[in-house]
Amino acid sequence: MFPQWPHVCPCVSDALLSAPLNVTIRELEVNSAVVTWEILEGDPVIGFAITQQKKDVRMLRFIQEVNTTTRSCALWDLDEDTEYIVHVQSISMDGSSPPSQPVLFRTPKESEKMASKSPDEVTMEEVGQAAQLRAGELIIIVVVLVMWAGVIALFCRQYDIIKDNEPNNNKDKAKNSSECSTPEHPQGGLLRSNV
Repeated sequence: MFPQWPHVCPCVSDALLSAPLNVTIRELEVNSAVVTWEILEGDPVIGFAITQQKKDVRMLRFIQEVNTTTRSCALWDLDEDTEYIVHVQSISMDGSSPPSQPVLFRTPKESEKMASKSPDEVTMEEVGQAAQLRAGELIIIVVVLVMWAGVIALFCRQYDIIKDNEPNNNKDKAKNSSECSTPEHPQGGLLRSNV
């Protein structure tokens, strides 16, 4: 069913080191997944090597980590709705284990993933989009408030100018009409008539 995998680690194979067990794919997403595994108690494992391959393509992605006790690895840049084959090898100071049994998995389509998501579930992408939206909304609100403050300041300035000019206009009018008026003619009776 699956092709027989040679040892992919450039180290010499160690017959005493057993292949990882219970290799499982978890957190399967459209473009990523997490592969987990177990090792036998007492194996002197210092790292791991993972081969990832599209089912019908001869190219491999090789991931190797040493000086780690982790038993999982994130697979990224996967294509949606694509079958992959994964093998895991343990690495010790003396070499590498045989590859694990192959694990075949298929990444979901975007539409399948969205349909399977519950209405209450929130993804990190949605949280990031909401934060960006809130930041954008906040910027718009601040700009509008600053513009309103500017409009109010201009209105107050213009109102003060108009208010300052109004009493002067009334005093000038009163002064001008009183200069020309007499007690008999309070509205300015010294006007000459043209004869």
